[in-house]
Amino acid sequence: MGRHSFTLGGEQHPGHRSVAGGLARAAVFGISDGLVSNVSLVIGFAGSGVDSSLVRLAGLAGAIAGGASMAAGEWISVSAQNELVTRELEIERRELRVNTAAETHELAKIYEGHGIEPDRAAAAAADVMRQPDVALAVHAREELGVDPGVLPSPFHAALLSLVCFVFGAILPVIPWFIGGGGAAKVTSILIGVVAAAIVGAVIGRFAERRIAWSSIRQVLILLVACGVTYLIGQLLDVSVS
Repeated sequence: MGRHSFTLGGEQHPGHRSVAGGLARAAVFGISDGLVSNVSLVIGFAGSGVDSSLVRLAGLAGAIAGGASMAAGEWISVSAQNELVTRELEIERRELRVNTAAETHELAKIYEGHGIEPDRAAAAAADVMRQPDVALAVHAREELGVDPGVLPSPFHAALLSLVCFVFGAILPVIPWFIGGGGAAKVTSILIGVVAAAIVGAVIGRFAERRIAWSSIRQVLILLVACGVTYLIGQLLDVSVS
């Protein structure tokens, strides 16, 4: 079929849009976003010279508001992704019914790409195409990279994102429940740096990239964000009595 393509050896060819996702992404990036945004928020407030109680309030408000926003965004994202998958599956189902011969040939070529001899690939494709539900599942996995029977839950993704964001966002606020001033600022940043390095390492491992560089990059992002918000806080020099 004209607009569709297929995957060989893990390479995504043009045609189908990427529609696969996972809960691991929601967890890792939830923690990362919560950490970076709230360290920046806390340090920005601290830099303005406000009382420690206001820094705590800002940190808690940032964690709750950011977590709610993150969860809502994840819900919408996964729901839209599932709708896209469903739409692509309907297109695939129609093509299997209308262009059966072309789809059979396409599946045979996919099998050949996996190393099966042409005659055996053609026979296997013909066997699969005799069962519409099986044919749809096979084509969906080969072309879209998804299992039509296993779509991610928007609720689970939203809940996981909320929990992970709040977890990451609360970490830099902890020192402000214990003390304040310069010691709390430094401790917040140190907690942020360590946590960012760990998150960066996890991201690097998932992406099969250099773990050290991934950690350094994550830490640099956090430090730049903190520097900007702290400078803004210093410039505003707010004092609340």
